[in-house]
Amino acid sequence: MRQLIEPENTMQKTSFRKHRVERFSTQQVTRQRKERQPKTVILFNKPYDVLPQFTDEAGRSTLKDFISVSGVYAAGRLDRDSEGLLVLTNDGALQATLTQPGKRTGKIYYVQVEGLPTEDALAALRAGITLNDGPTLPAGIERVAEPAWLWPRNPPIRERKSIPTSWLKITLYEGRNRQVRRMTAHVGFPTLRLIRYAMGSYTLETLANGEWRDVTS
Repeated sequence: MRQLIEPENTMQKTSFRKHRVERFSTQQVTRQRKERQPKTVILFNKPYDVLPQFTDEAGRSTLKDFISVSGVYAAGRLDRDSEGLLVLTNDGALQATLTQPGKRTGKIYYVQVEGLPTEDALAALRAGITLNDGPTLPAGIERVAEPAWLWPRNPPIRERKSIPTSWLKITLYEGRNRQVRRMTAHVGFPTLRLIRYAMGSYTLETLANGEWRDVTS
């Protein structure tokens, strides 16, 4: 009689299990290290002409010129030609709360525009307008005086003597690329100067231009 010989299973099951254990153990250690990292929240009053990042290959001014804390990143952008509040953190949940459109976190800007906006223009901004990337959400729009706490910009804005300027307080609940500038230009009143004052519960308060404060709680 022919003897049936079962083929040998040359796969090493223990090695496969060991590989899985090692792989998941490594992931767990990495996750634990991230969880152990202490939460940090920094408020920075960004000057004009400073990039909202820590490095720049072109040698332009960055956050590194002002902030000595490492491992934090800006929650949302504040363009190079804009000024004011930048929130930096290593907390992903906080970044999401401040920046994701679905969270509807309010962001307050003080905006100097060219000209004297009409009531029709302000009403359009409040109701929402349609930009090239779609309609904007309704926004808070108020006429205000130039803020008493405002610092001089370096260099100063270029004003045309024949055209007056005015200030608006704008509250947005979304954050698109250069949205405030595009909104005011759309209704015929270009932005000359833009200062972000608040993001959610975080505000500039008495923070001087170019200074930062650790507000980790």
